[in-house]
Amino acid sequence: MSINDPLLDFDRQHIWHPYSAIGANQPLWRVKSAEGVRLHLADGSELIDGMSSWWSAIHGYNHPSLNSALQEQIGKMSHVMFGGLTHEPAIKLAKLLIDITPLDIQTVFFSDSGSVAVEVSMKMAIQYWHGKGKSRKQRFLSLKNGYHGDTFGAMSVCDPVTGMHSLFSDTLTEQFFVDAPTCKFNASCNEEDITPLKDQLKKHHETIAAVIMEPIVQGAGGMRFYSPEYLQQARSLCDEYGVLLILDEIATGFGRTGKMFACEYANIEPDIMCVGKALTGGYLTLAATMTTKEISETISHGNPGLFMHGPTFMANPLACSAGVASLELLLSTDWKHNIKRIESRLVKGLSACEALDNAADVRVLGAIGVVELKEPVNLADIQPKFVEQGVWVRPFGKLVYLMPPFIMSDDDLDYLTQAVYKILSTQP
Repeated sequence: MSINDPLLDFDRQHIWHPYSAIGANQPLWRVKSAEGVRLHLADGSELIDGMSSWWSAIHGYNHPSLNSALQEQIGKMSHVMFGGLTHEPAIKLAKLLIDITPLDIQTVFFSDSGSVAVEVSMKMAIQYWHGKGKSRKQRFLSLKNGYHGDTFGAMSVCDPVTGMHSLFSDTLTEQFFVDAPTCKFNASCNEEDITPLKDQLKKHHETIAAVIMEPIVQGAGGMRFYSPEYLQQARSLCDEYGVLLILDEIATGFGRTGKMFACEYANIEPDIMCVGKALTGGYLTLAATMTTKEISETISHGNPGLFMHGPTFMANPLACSAGVASLELLLSTDWKHNIKRIESRLVKGLSACEALDNAADVRVLGAIGVVELKEPVNLADIQPKFVEQGVWVRPFGKLVYLMPPFIMSDDDLDYLTQAVYKILSTQP
């Protein structure tokens, strides 16, 4: 891309990007269009997208079914307030979500983003216990290496050291944390894995409203996969000590791990579940916080007799239409077999990285492939090298990872994993 591009020059001086600085001379590429699994850049080159636009564009880009649904909806209305009004897209999407989530999950609160969905889940937990006459239960217990978003409540339950939010530590509500489980996905858990969680609950359960965790896969906090047995025991401990369990399925939901929702690996149900990212197939921002009838009714019959949250763009009709189209498209395919196909190609393609001197670990689960390095990458150095290879891969810290769109062909998956190996084999 030409360094004299005036649009890029303006962008660098005036537009914030995620975790960026104004005026920073960081590599930046301008996307002109996108189709299938390819990003078409303004300089005429194209990139195979290995990130699904931060794990959301599961059907790829410019999908005719999703395009058609949005075109039809925008001809009717793009938005209408949800206070005192309702509409078919929200009702259809809520029904679809209730049908595919765990059995006890029966009510849906729509919001604008994953971070807000987490905020809503925390407010639900506190309000539930208030309705039960246990207003002391205001705090949360979370796992280290966890990540739940960038708003204040969500930040408070992210890892306090590695969660990118230490700058705000004096402002955030102080929560309880335990070490993340070390038992790997295909292993059982021993007493040492579960004891820290048990000890914290035993000691603080009277003030803890809920345990919040990412099931099976910890995402932005380290791309760590852990044993379903840990999740099973966490569910049992929450029941034993009278604490709710919130599962953050924002990154793991809608087939990414090989199950529709990652909690299915443990065969357990949460009290509250957060979903987002792939909910609309990457077309529009939308998230949902879902819970049980018991929690919903307790909140609704307690003081003040309603749930205290209501976003302006709640259940936006355009976004809900995209969500309906995305879920119907996913459910119309043999998505389980497809994720197994992607998993096998990632395993085969990334296995070569195991022999690299700079690689600490290589792991794959569903449509997630991770190469963990021994040292952090220099993003400004490595990102252009991936672009030169014709792929879009966005590493962070020590992690080079892939979350490809579900429609990616075997040839493109092979090219993507070969590019990862090629670039990492040249790194110190």
